[in-house]
Amino acid sequence: MNYKLKLCIIFLLFLFIQSCAPQSGFTLEKAQEIEKQGWDMVPEILARIVPPSFPEKEFNILAYGAKAGGTTDCNESIQKAINACGESGGGKVVIPAGEYLSNGPLHLLDNVNLHIAEGALLKFGTNPYDYTPLALVRWEGTLCYNYSPLIYANGKKNIAVSGKGIIDGQTQGTWALWKRGNDGKNQDHDKTVLRQHGNDVTPVETRVFGNGFLDLDGDGKDDGHGDGKDHYLRPTTIEFIYCENILIEDVTIRNTPFWAVHPVFSKNITIRGLNIEKGTTNDDGIDPDSCTDVLIENCTIDTEDDAISIKAGRDQDAWERDPCENIIIRNSTLRTGVNGFCIGSEMSGGVRNVFVEDCVIPQARRGINFKCNLDRGGKVERVFIRNIKMENIEEEMFIFRMDYHGYRGNHYPTKFNDFFVSDIHIDKVGKTGFKIVGVEDQFIERVYLNKITIEEVPVDSEIKYAKDILANDVKVNGKVWKP
Repeated sequence: MNYKLKLCIIFLLFLFIQSCAPQSGFTLEKAQEIEKQGWDMVPEILARIVPPSFPEKEFNILAYGAKAGGTTDCNESIQKAINACGESGGGKVVIPAGEYLSNGPLHLLDNVNLHIAEGALLKFGTNPYDYTPLALVRWEGTLCYNYSPLIYANGKKNIAVSGKGIIDGQTQGTWALWKRGNDGKNQDHDKTVLRQHGNDVTPVETRVFGNGFLDLDGDGKDDGHGDGKDHYLRPTTIEFIYCENILIEDVTIRNTPFWAVHPVFSKNITIRGLNIEKGTTNDDGIDPDSCTDVLIENCTIDTEDDAISIKAGRDQDAWERDPCENIIIRNSTLRTGVNGFCIGSEMSGGVRNVFVEDCVIPQARRGINFKCNLDRGGKVERVFIRNIKMENIEEEMFIFRMDYHGYRGNHYPTKFNDFFVSDIHIDKVGKTGFKIVGVEDQFIERVYLNKITIEEVPVDSEIKYAKDILANDVKVNGKVWKP
């Protein structure tokens, strides 16, 4: 048999094998069908998200000894009003117009609406020891006991923070210094220790930070796991954990020490009309974390860090815990120094059924970012995005990345699949339009890009370790783009 005949037979055999190989079936028609089915889920999810209602009773903090002026500590008075409201069956705790100082956290009870009236400024003091006893929190994706968030609830139902007043965390010059403090007050060591707790899945009550003292049984003695030393993990501003029926509405949040709004392991959540202003580094705006049935709408966010980030815990500590699912984000403005909308990097419990529409990202380093690293594991799927206007995107408009910082050397690649993105227009992107980069043993799968225009970008795309990437009516630098 001559050489040319051999080559012909080999080529025909290759074509036969390819024709017999199973096909993915992710055609343009199939992608459009799945996209429609996804958006058809939204009314059903919205029907389950019902804001809590409260009795018509009001509890004005002035009646409990609070004094306006911003110099008198009103923490005890406000908490008395909250306790009285909760014990009487619920209602509205009113912080009237004026400036009030709270040297310590406020803990909500069932059926309490903390209402910060228009013209009211609620400032939180900055002495860490005022934020004890320590509270159960999820700090950057890992459960632990830390200084209490400024406004906090654990295991409560029917709770709200409302009103057109202002919450001020006063982070500058205090909590903010813990990011990279040069006087020994530095969060880096505590982050490393906490990450190891999560890696080893130690009992949560052994993860004691804050002032190093945890007394869960109420005997006045440390339970045996605290070290009695100061720690430097900053508190969030609003954190509700294991709660149901939540409303956060209309308030302005500024100068947050850490993440601004952070519901964790909670469900039936309405967040609307918020105005979130810059705090310090890691001042994420809204971070639903392992939550179910969440509506975020009509918010204006301007942060140094992520405007909105969907989360579900970090690494091994989250693998057996709840996912984040059925999240609807709409009609919001997301201005940020980092990511406009993102999922991750703490997403190890899984994220699914996320819907983002009719939003504006007027400034960001990256517009839409799905981020993790090889420590994370987990799965992110069924994400639907449409009608997004972007401007001033410094680096990537749309990015998947598996090399996010903080990597500790494991190999548990995250699975990303079924992303549907339609109707995006942007004039200029600083670096790359579409960056979709998986890893060799875990491809990113089934991404549908539809009706997207990037007028000007140096690099149209970087796609590696990805399959079933479809583009329909996508134009980059004036030309039709195909992956």
